[in-house]
Amino acid sequence: MNGPHDTFVLRNGYEIPCIGFGTWKMPDGQEAIDAINVALDAGYRHFDTAAAYENEESVGKALRRSGIDRSELFVTSKLWASDRGYDSALKAFDSSLKKLGLEYLDLYLVHWPAAKGADEVWQKENADTWRALEKLYNDGYIRAIGVSNFKPHHLEPLMKVSEIDPMVNQVEMHPGFPQTETKKFCDLSGILVEAWSPLGQGRVLDDDRLLEIAVNYGVTVAQLCIRWCLQNNAVPLPKSMTPERIRENADVFGFDISADDMRKINELEQFGMSGLDPDEVDF
Repeated sequence: MNGPHDTFVLRNGYEIPCIGFGTWKMPDGQEAIDAINVALDAGYRHFDTAAAYENEESVGKALRRSGIDRSELFVTSKLWASDRGYDSALKAFDSSLKKLGLEYLDLYLVHWPAAKGADEVWQKENADTWRALEKLYNDGYIRAIGVSNFKPHHLEPLMKVSEIDPMVNQVEMHPGFPQTETKKFCDLSGILVEAWSPLGQGRVLDDDRLLEIAVNYGVTVAQLCIRWCLQNNAVPLPKSMTPERIRENADVFGFDISADDMRKINELEQFGMSGLDPDEVDF
């Protein structure tokens, strides 16, 4: 990977830029528009939002006003938990598309799996939701479909009944939380992993072990974390509203982490997690 425009190729042949700009907790309004403008200038072409972020209008406005051809942009949004189900998912997608002001989405994800109650209940809810995404994909409104925060035991029953397997799974992933089991399952299933919170929401940036490795490459711990994701064949989605950090987070293509250092990072004990377990959350 030589720059943020470089791509991974999804199962259906559609290309996804190798690094994305996250917008979680980015307030709707001029602040979000300004941050996205800086990101565009820094080379980002991949933007990740969600209905639950309540900033789709600003994301769409910034991208439409950018003057960059739509075909060069990759836009993701996500279906919130309260909109799971076939009919409600179709309505929620329509709402997101209108807020973004776009004619299609590059990627649409089920934000969190239904995971509680009897197996037949939550599995049916996930399957009904997925059926809506398959329809939207087949009708041409979405270029690729996927899930977010799905563990293997959520993916397996879904893939038994799906006509189209998920192309992407977006999960929390960073040094200290490599998602080894889920990543292995996705790799074997042809599902590209995206990493939300690749910096551990800042929780891993003060780790002395990561700092020691980063210094050897002349980079920040944040840059090391983002590069680590890329070299694990995952798409990092760093988020910042600070112009200097936005640019810094895209500047991760001038070095390669050695195999030995990758092993050291991969073997770190678990730390820095958000605590949001898909099997335990109350949404």
